[in-house]
Amino acid sequence: MNRRATAALAGTLAAAAAAAGTVAFAHGGGGGTSVHERLTGYQEDPLVISTSGSGEFHARFDPTGQRVLWRLAYADTEGVVSQAHIHLGGRHQSGGIMAFLCSNLGNGPAGTQPCPPAPATLTGAIEADDVVGPAAQGIAPGEFPEMLRAIAHGVAYANVHSDLHPAGEIRAQLRARGR
Repeated sequence: MNRRATAALAGTLAAAAAAAGTVAFAHGGGGGTSVHERLTGYQEDPLVISTSGSGEFHARFDPTGQRVLWRLAYADTEGVVSQAHIHLGGRHQSGGIMAFLCSNLGNGPAGTQPCPPAPATLTGAIEADDVVGPAAQGIAPGEFPEMLRAIAHGVAYANVHSDLHPAGEIRAQLRARGR
């Protein structure tokens, strides 16, 4: 087999493996099918925040492996909520944005919902088009399987930002769990 054919075959196999991993993850392989975490200021990074704010993030992976259905609730934040995201980063690490949950800053992709004042509950879905990166950390826009792998490996977190704490007021490390 010539070099070009070998490269094409390798690319096809890599794409098939990525797709299979996404479907396996959505069906309970690779770590689980749902996420349920509590957000607090004590999980913020680089500095822990003492805040009255709290929240919950729930997500479930649809059976097709093509989207994540989520619900974010927050209350008692000390600042006015300005935006919320899912970031790429381990415990005690700050990282780039993978997907927007809401924003009042006009910085999200088209269709990003506004963040209502606390207390609030928002719902939505994340699909491949909603993954915005972070390219500098190896996730290109649209790389949905990479976002799922990050959640499965516990290196993603939900973060609610406020005007008082622009880097984040409440946070939770995400880890997928089985049903």
